Amino acid sequence: MKTIPNLLRQAKDSFLAGKARFHNALPLKGFEQQFLKTPFVDPLSDADLTELNTLLKWKCFTVDSRGRRFGNAAWKGKRCEPQIIPDRRILLMHERFDLTAKHVLEIGCFEGIHTVGLSRYARKVTAIDSRMENVVKTIVRCSFFDVHPTVFKCNLEEDSINMDLVKADVAHHVGVLYHLKDPVQHLLKLGQHIRLGVLLDTHYALEGEANESLAVNGRVYRYKRHQEAGLEDVFSGMYDHSKWLMIKDIVAILQDSGFKSVEIVETRNERNGPRVLMIAQKS
Repeated sequence: MKTIPNLLRQAKDSFLAGKARFHNALPLKGFEQQFLKTPFVDPLSDADLTELNTLLKWKCFTVDSRGRRFGNAAWKGKRCEPQIIPDRRILLMHERFDLTAKHVLEIGCFEGIHTVGLSRYARKVTAIDSRMENVVKTIVRCSFFDVHPTVFKCNLEEDSINMDLVKADVAHHVGVLYHLKDPVQHLLKLGQHIRLGVLLDTHYALEGEANESLAVNGRVYRYKRHQEAGLEDVFSGMYDHSKWLMIKDIVAILQDSGFKSVEIVETRNERNGPRVLMIAQKS
């Protein structure tokens, strides 16, 4: 007789097997969109590029100027299309802040797609991630694109952070806030090390979903508790759960952190829930 735990385990094994089949079946060549000049990938032989693509557990990919894949997909439906460099949000960030002479802090670099894009516009880029795997993949990708940001492992939710290492003019903050267990304290601290402004893109909780609350500095913030896979999944937060804040509270916290002007650029619905893009500036 199959117990519920056994059924769940079998379902998980089947899902993982399906992901692996898709991951391994993705072709190396023949892509016809999003060609990117990649200085140290373009000259590689197919055999060398295949080796590069298998040395690390890539979860996204770009396409070189010869239509070949650099990296890999996560699974069907997840990062299974060639990534665009630069991302539209980087173009927006450059339009608003003029990154030419700016130092950008990228919070959550994943595999370096945004890092490469930011490095093409900014004077200096510091990219951080709480996972060593992502740090290594970002360094490798940037090297093959011939851009040279500062990249290191850093979990901004830890108390032992040397804040001088993450001081910058502006912050690129995409896809991270909704993975944090204490997003309120995180946002409140942003103003201490970001001089001018932040581009923030995150999931948020709707009014009717925010049924739990926490108190910070005498104020109560409602949130939606979101289950995380923790260390097992690179697309997950580092802990067992995260807290999704409501938009109005995100705006208020940013203002309390010193970013007096907060513009909501867009809201949109995605597979995992509603999402907001905003730009916060100190003046």
